Amino acid sequence: MILPVGALLNTVAVAIGSLLGVLIGNRLAERFRETAMAVIGLVVLVLGLQMSWSTHNILVTLGGVLIGGVLGEWWRIDAALERFGQRVEALVTRRTAANSPPAAGVAPIDDTREPTPTTQRPDSIATAFVTASLIFCVGPITILGSIQDGLRGDYQLIVIKSLLDLITSLTLAAALGWGVGLSALTIFAVQGGITLLARVLGENATGLVSGRTILAGGDALPLGSVMLDEMTAAGGILMLGIGLLILDLKHIRVANLIPAIGIAPALVLLLYVIGVPVAP
Repeated sequence: MILPVGALLNTVAVAIGSLLGVLIGNRLAERFRETAMAVIGLVVLVLGLQMSWSTHNILVTLGGVLIGGVLGEWWRIDAALERFGQRVEALVTRRTAANSPPAAGVAPIDDTREPTPTTQRPDSIATAFVTASLIFCVGPITILGSIQDGLRGDYQLIVIKSLLDLITSLTLAAALGWGVGLSALTIFAVQGGITLLARVLGENATGLVSGRTILAGGDALPLGSVMLDEMTAAGGILMLGIGLLILDLKHIRVANLIPAIGIAPALVLLLYVIGVPVAP
């Protein structure tokens, strides 16, 4: 099986950017990091607004986010990510303590005790992970670039995205910490999965994009394009929640809304099947 080259390149780019960002962030004074956090929060809000405007019918977006939120609360995605962040931090803390020899006259560290928390809380690790994953994986270029890579081996779009993600991950990691680097796993899973699926399905993978149309506002638009727009709009709502969380304005369990990214395009497909326009 041929590896998804584009996904690998993007994964490596984000990993490198995150590593450089953490190294830079550790050398910044706290006030600079606070300012960087505020800037990132504002930019994420603007990005979320821009993405949410791609919807053809706000009711579809609302339905997708509501249903996705109910499923996320049921599955307790946010709690699972928080536990994941705690385990990763505990693992890193224990390994760091084990590799650091105790100073003279200082008793060795007892590994049976709870690890001392670092300056970055577990919930901030989960926040960084979810924020970066959404930024890197939600958007047309992710889907289209991965499909092109799978169908024709053309990963030019993904290379461009990788360069942008390298810079973005550096900036995010400098402010949010090494939790951003965990999003490289999400990138490889999402983009690699789409690429491999497109490769298996062959030309049939583009059937939804070019073969069928759905009415939206009186116009017949490609079904796949409308599904992608609604997925992007739902992702925009999640980005708004992330922005509010980063700015410490409202604590929203954004991770529990992640299923909305799949539910919104599924609603469009359902409307197509029953013959209802996505927008009157």
